[in-house]
Amino acid sequence: LPMAFRDVNARRHIGLQQLSSLALAGRTLLGPMKSCKFIVDESTNQSTLICSAVRLIENLDLTSAAGQLLNETIQAQNKEFKTGMSTLLFLVGAWSNAVLECLQQNVPVSAIVSVMSEGLNSCCQRVQCLQISIHDANKELCSGSVRPDAFQSNTCQIGYDSLLNPQIFLSFQKDISAPEEVIPINSCSHQEDHCNFNKCWVSPLAGFGSIASLVKPAGDKTTSMISRSGVVTSSCNKQKLTHSRYFSTLGKSHFSSQQGNFQGYLSGQAADPCECYGLGHLAMALSHGNQTNMKLLQSIVAYQQERAECSGTSQFNIAEIVTCCLLGLPESCSCVSPGFVTLVSPEQATVIKHFEDKPLRVLLIDGDLTEQYRHLGFNRPCNVRTVLEHPSLQEGRAGDLWLSSMLDILISFEVNLVLVKGNVCENLMERCIVKSILVIGSVTWDVLCAFVAVTSAQPVTYLTQLNASCVGSGAQVELWKACDGRAMDLGELVPVRIKVRGIPLLTAVLTTAVASKMQLVEDQFWTLMFRLHHALKDEKVFLGGGAVELLCLSHIQMLAEQPLQPANKNAVKEFHNPWLAASVTEYRSVVLQALASGWKRYLSVVVCNAGEAASELEACTSVDHHLKKAADCGSPSAYILKEFKRGDLLTGGSGPFADRREGLKVYDNITAKTEAWRRALDLVLLVLQTDAEIITGPKRSQLLNSHVSSEFMFL
Repeated sequence: LPMAFRDVNARRHIGLQQLSSLALAGRTLLGPMKSCKFIVDESTNQSTLICSAVRLIENLDLTSAAGQLLNETIQAQNKEFKTGMSTLLFLVGAWSNAVLECLQQNVPVSAIVSVMSEGLNSCCQRVQCLQISIHDANKELCSGSVRPDAFQSNTCQIGYDSLLNPQIFLSFQKDISAPEEVIPINSCSHQEDHCNFNKCWVSPLAGFGSIASLVKPAGDKTTSMISRSGVVTSSCNKQKLTHSRYFSTLGKSHFSSQQGNFQGYLSGQAADPCECYGLGHLAMALSHGNQTNMKLLQSIVAYQQERAECSGTSQFNIAEIVTCCLLGLPESCSCVSPGFVTLVSPEQATVIKHFEDKPLRVLLIDGDLTEQYRHLGFNRPCNVRTVLEHPSLQEGRAGDLWLSSMLDILISFEVNLVLVKGNVCENLMERCIVKSILVIGSVTWDVLCAFVAVTSAQPVTYLTQLNASCVGSGAQVELWKACDGRAMDLGELVPVRIKVRGIPLLTAVLTTAVASKMQLVEDQFWTLMFRLHHALKDEKVFLGGGAVELLCLSHIQMLAEQPLQPANKNAVKEFHNPWLAASVTEYRSVVLQALASGWKRYLSVVVCNAGEAASELEACTSVDHHLKKAADCGSPSAYILKEFKRGDLLTGGSGPFADRREGLKVYDNITAKTEAWRRALDLVLLVLQTDAEIITGPKRSQLLNSHVSSEFMFL
């Protein structure tokens, strides 16, 4: 093996070895049970905790050209899909090793490029049979084959005594008819089967997905259940109810007339599987075992579905979701809050006390609130000579004049709240605090658009453009409160919440007590959000859990074992060089086996990382076992579908989910996954051809006169 690699080095294929080494660092990031890594900076001794391919590559010192290409490829995948980067990184390493093995067997570069591209295209066509539409996926997930407690051992229940308490029942009644301020997540103890009602709030968002609320009068023998999609089922009749936070058909008089003789609980069974068309089950199937983010997503989906019932808008709009990261609270405090939650300084928080329960006049600025800011495309006058570019704002009449004029404009229009897309001048912010004007910078464009829709405010680029029609109204600001109702003061920064009646904006408040995990928690949240977003955009999903990759592996091995058919021989006529066409035919089986080895390594590592096998060798044996069964079945796709429905695909009855595996379904995104495959192979083949084409040395004339001269580009 060392001799072989020395031979590869002599052929200038160092780039492939660099890709393989870089990808090896991300091996433990593959699969649902990722292992975190610490990256240590040798110069500063500072460390960073990472658990994704994007953060891994960002924090590595990539000095080589191959490393830079890998970084650009992963960043492109992350920018477009926010998922699939770990798969991309691993396949880059696996297929780099596969190509190196082909080179050791003297397979021509042109044959490797042609056959591997052909093989991947064939795989993408073959796995289309494992696609399932969103509608069918929801129907299957809601049919009862999926246990909703697959990721949690206990469910939160409301006991009989809780609903008999008048104060608790009034809170329950109020939460159904009024908008929920904070939607707590993980507020129930996992050590207890029964939770106190005060610890597990009931809200409009509590009634959706796979967990249903049972409400029936004491003594009534009929079973009535309110599903989380707003459907009431009964043994006698079925009636549609819409649990809208704005137009609730569940009247107060209906509950108050029977107050004191209700009993209920949050069950783990779907109320009416055939009529539950919510996205809660799909969110669970796309979460890949991430329980905390799954619950956050389910709460977001429930809120947006209720709005969609009233306004007819999309069921899931990722543009209406923002995050606020709070350090110092346990992860169980993560929740979803309607409105805009952000962090401000303690000095700004003192201003909020003057605004409590008061409607505010809002100003939106699309740019920086600084004296030096100029909009994109601004052209300076040609006949003006600049004497001083950036005057000091702390001293000097010019700076004071600008600060005073800007503050006078805000005061004259009675502006209380300013949301700025860019940076804010610190001196101006300090003067605004004195005048009880709250200025918040670094607000995203999506947030500004949400406030435009509900406050009638119009964004301006400069304060000098401000007029009465640009100022909005109706906003309220308050200190953000945790699940237990306490306002949080985290020292340097204070979380505040800006709310407006009817605003579609939702803020996912992400919490953790470990500073190094904050970026990790946020990344995992957005990954799940975009999985659902792309699933709805594609309108279909792949069967997950390794089903697609197993079919790819089976398909490629079958192609490698088949002799080249006459129809395929005609395909090689497209090559102008007869030697090239002959090499493709001769080495086709070898290259396809190398491509299949990448899929096999991928599946083995996923099984091993998931704890289903003690070692990669044992995982490889399990994969071979399934391949043999699929071949014996005669139809690999039929075998994979059967095993997927049983929940036994690539499992051996062990692992962390062995006691809850029955009926557990996992789905993957289609476009994101296939694009990760294509990007990985394109990168490997690009580096391969680049290494092969850059040839220098005294053998140039000899190569030029040889029969393989058409393979090289001489620089």
